Amino acid sequence: MTSESRDGLLRGRASRDFRLLLSGAAAGQLGAQVTLVALPLVAVVELDASPLQTGILTAAETAAFLLVGLPAGAWVDRMRRLPVLVRADLVRALAMAALPLAAWAGVLTMTQLYVVALITGVATVFFDIAHQSYLPSLLPREKLVAGNGALETVRSSAQMAGPGVGGVLVQAVGAPLTLLADAVGYLLSALCLRGIRTPEPPPAPATGEPLRAQILEGLAFVFRDPALRMIACSTAVANFFAAMLTAVQTVFLVRVLDLPPGLVGLMLSAAAVGGLAGALCADVLGRAVGRARVIWLAPLLTGPFALLWPLAGRGAAAAWFAVGEAVVFFGAVVYNVAQVSFRQLLCPDALLGRMNATLRFVVWGTMPFGALVGGAVAGAYGARTAVWLCAAGFLLVPLPLLLSPLRRLRDLPAVPTAG
Repeated sequence: MTSESRDGLLRGRASRDFRLLLSGAAAGQLGAQVTLVALPLVAVVELDASPLQTGILTAAETAAFLLVGLPAGAWVDRMRRLPVLVRADLVRALAMAALPLAAWAGVLTMTQLYVVALITGVATVFFDIAHQSYLPSLLPREKLVAGNGALETVRSSAQMAGPGVGGVLVQAVGAPLTLLADAVGYLLSALCLRGIRTPEPPPAPATGEPLRAQILEGLAFVFRDPALRMIACSTAVANFFAAMLTAVQTVFLVRVLDLPPGLVGLMLSAAAVGGLAGALCADVLGRAVGRARVIWLAPLLTGPFALLWPLAGRGAAAAWFAVGEAVVFFGAVVYNVAQVSFRQLLCPDALLGRMNATLRFVVWGTMPFGALVGGAVAGAYGARTAVWLCAAGFLLVPLPLLLSPLRRLRDLPAVPTAG
C-alpha cells in the first residue's frame, strides 16, 4: 500500500471509524498470536500434557471450521455485521479470561482448555466471516484495496511480533497469566468496534431459498471446476500437515530441543517473518514468472525446506527449525495471494461468498484431523518422528497443482466466467 493511499484512509470522517477498525484488529490479532504460544505451553508446562493431548487441543481450536464453516457465511449474511464482530470478541475475551482464573484457583484442567479452545474457535469463524464482509460498509469502493492492505499489514505484523512477545511473557509471568493478554486484546478490539459510528446497511431480505440449496450451489461450483478442485486439494493437504506441525511443535521445541519459552516464541515468529516477506514479494514474483504459474511454483520450490524442521538439534542447530519455518511460510503466502486472486477472477460475483465458504470448509476442515494425527504419532513414536512426517507431507502439496490446468497457464484469467 502506498503512502498516498494510506494517508487517504487516515483522513476524513470515515477514516475515524476505519482507524477504530484497524486498532481493534491490531489488539485482537496481537492477543491471538500471544495465545498461539501461551495456550500449548499451559498444556505442556503447567499440566504436563502428552503429545496426544496437545493434538486434541489443536484440533479443538480448529474444529469450528469443520462444524460451522459452511453455514456460518449464510447466517452472517442475514445479520448486521458489526454487532456480530463485537459479540464474537466479547465471547473470546470471556472464554480466555476464565483460564487464568481457573489456574489461580488451582482447578485448571485439560478439559477446560479443550472447551475454551472450541468456544473461541467458533467465535473466530463468525468474526472472520463478518470482518471480511464488513469493510465495504465502512469504506468507499475505491479505498477497499488500500483498506484490505492495511488490515493485512496489521495481521502480518501481529503474527511476527505476537509469538515472541508471548514467549517472553510466559517466561516472565507464567503461561496462564499470559492468557490475560489475549483476553485484554479481544476486549480492546470490542471496545474499538463499539466506537464505530458509520451506519451499516441492513442485511439483504431473505430470498426464501433454503440454506441447504445455497450451500450445495457453492459446493457444485468449486468441485465442477478442475483448477478450483485441485487448489482445494493442495490447500487441504497443506493445512492438514500444518495442523500436525502446530500440534507437535511446542512439544518438539520444549522437550526435544530443550528451548525455554522465550526462544519458543522467537522460533514461531520465524514463520511470520517469512510470511510477511512473501506478502511483500508476491506481486513482484507473480509478474516475473506468471500469476498462474506461481501458484504451483511457490510450494514446489519452498516445500523441501520443511525437511529442515526435523533436522534441527539442540543449541545453535535449533536455528534450522526457524529457517525452515521462514522459507516454507514465505512460499505459503505467495501461493495464497496467487490462488485467492485466481478464485476471485474465476468466480461470478453472485457466487463469491458461497465459493469462499466452500473452500474454507474444505481446506480448514482437514486441520482438526491433522492435529489429532500429529498428536497420536508423537505420542506413539516421538515428537521428532511426527515432525518428519509433517515435513514429508509438505512435499506432497504441489502434486495436485501439477496435475491441474494451472500447469499449462502463465497468467490469471482476464474476466470472470459463469463456471
